Amino acid sequence: MSLPEVISHQDLLLTLNTNEESIIKDALPGVDVYPLFLDPENGTWVIRAKFKPGITLPKHFHTGVVHFYTLSGAWHYVEYPDQVQTGGSYLYEPGGSIHTFHCPQGSGGADGFMVITGANINFDEDGNFMNIMDAGWIEQVLIAAAKAQGITARYIKPGAIAQMSDESKGA
Repeated sequence: MSLPEVISHQDLLLTLNTNEESIIKDALPGVDVYPLFLDPENGTWVIRAKFKPGITLPKHFHTGVVHFYTLSGAWHYVEYPDQVQTGGSYLYEPGGSIHTFHCPQGSGGADGFMVITGANINFDEDGNFMNIMDAGWIEQVLIAAAKAQGITARYIKPGAIAQMSDESKGA
């Protein structure tokens, strides 16, 4: 058996080290973000986020799944106060889940790595629709916040412009 033909040439290893990258401070209120991989076309966003103590994010509904690995600190969902996530915790959130992220005031904050597909549909305290947070929205917010801070949002962005292959043109 021989190796398959190369269908994509890679000139550069696509890698980021958050110890060497600029963090985008308050990319969202109370949340500092390292963007890692943003793919608006396929609805995937991968980030490392640092949550400040006392932060409560809006209640949100997930249209896709989330893989959340807590690196350090502590946080929990308001709906599950006894299930505190601490450094070393891995949480899987199925699509369709609804919850409210909270980082307790005395926790020292939390640091986590997330792989998210789909969107978060955010609601205010009264249950009214606020906004849709997806990979495209996150990308725009992070670019604007980084620019305002005089830094560049550096992340991996898959990229091919969608087009018809030669075979489908009848060639």
